[in-house]
Amino acid sequence: MTSYKKKKRVVVAMSGGVDSSVAAGLLAKDGYEVIGVTMRLFAAKNESFAKLNKSCCSIEDVEDARKVCRQIKAKHYFLNFEKEFEKHVINYFVSEYERGRTPHPCLACNDRLKFDFLLKRSELMDADYLATGHYAQIKRSKKGNKLFKAKDITKDQSYVLFNLNQEKMERLLLPVGKYSKYEIREIAKNLSLSIADKPDSQDICFIPSGDYKKFVEPKITKNISGPIINNGKIIGKHKGIHSFTIGQRKGLPIENISNRPVYVTKINPETNEVTVGHAEDLMKKRLFCNKVNWTSGKSPNKPVKASVRIRYNGADSPAEVIPYGKNEAIINFDNPVRAITPGQAVVFYKESEVIGGGIIEYSLETNSSNTDSIKEPILTIT
Repeated sequence: MTSYKKKKRVVVAMSGGVDSSVAAGLLAKDGYEVIGVTMRLFAAKNESFAKLNKSCCSIEDVEDARKVCRQIKAKHYFLNFEKEFEKHVINYFVSEYERGRTPHPCLACNDRLKFDFLLKRSELMDADYLATGHYAQIKRSKKGNKLFKAKDITKDQSYVLFNLNQEKMERLLLPVGKYSKYEIREIAKNLSLSIADKPDSQDICFIPSGDYKKFVEPKITKNISGPIINNGKIIGKHKGIHSFTIGQRKGLPIENISNRPVYVTKINPETNEVTVGHAEDLMKKRLFCNKVNWTSGKSPNKPVKASVRIRYNGADSPAEVIPYGKNEAIINFDNPVRAITPGQAVVFYKESEVIGGGIIEYSLETNSSNTDSIKEPILTIT
């Protein structure tokens, strides 16, 4: 592993999984003083919940992280971040669905928990670096820090790291990003780590059942039921816009209205209307995003050609990124993309480098000018 300066102390965020354990093992082998930290994000309500073993807060996962730390002769701490997680991840998750949007909780968890609160906590531990098991790479030079995709594109997590800035990247290590998943498991075996064959976690960590609707419904604070619309006509009713996302096909509470597949194409959080249509209605060429972060720390003063991704496992599409206002941008795609979804991240790449990203607010009509409809209140999410 490359030594960025004289090796000192590093706090490693350890979930009990293979990737973060190998990150800790590699750093220890390279001479760093490793301190493993497992964050308690929420409490398992019952034993069966914990036994699902998909939760990063299960007793088994904490013990796995602690055991790895013993193996590599590192200290281990179990820190309580329940209040922060509730406020910045769970409440955000629920409020976004309540607004008819589709959130990505890993974005909030990374941005606020790992690269804010945990980074600050690492400073209190006199650590020089914070490390995680994310599959991405940071490359350093005199000109600054750059974020790149992982070697293993099938495991790449750069999409959820677009919010990193120069200051945070300076203190962040991503040891597993230059390896494939197969290589990481082989390293775990070579280091004799107890978790070498442990399965990867799946789904949302705080909803191990995978049923997000059941999780969200008791927390909704207002009536979000309404009509289902097709071609301007009401064709049904729904119990809440939280049950839908742009591009959804299954689970629509309507009778067959066409011999072709029908999808959710619009969600209006002001009227609670859910509009359905055909596949071609999902194809859009423009979007508006906010909360834009440029990893270089500087916003371009002119449009930028980039490859743009609008969902975690989506393809990169050629587009023009036009900086607009403060921390906002308009994206013009060369070709239509499917199901632009408010609440999801839109990330800008130059080949394999992450140059920036933001949060999708809504799609724009192709025939409008760059500023049409943006300054006016947008009531319909499309």
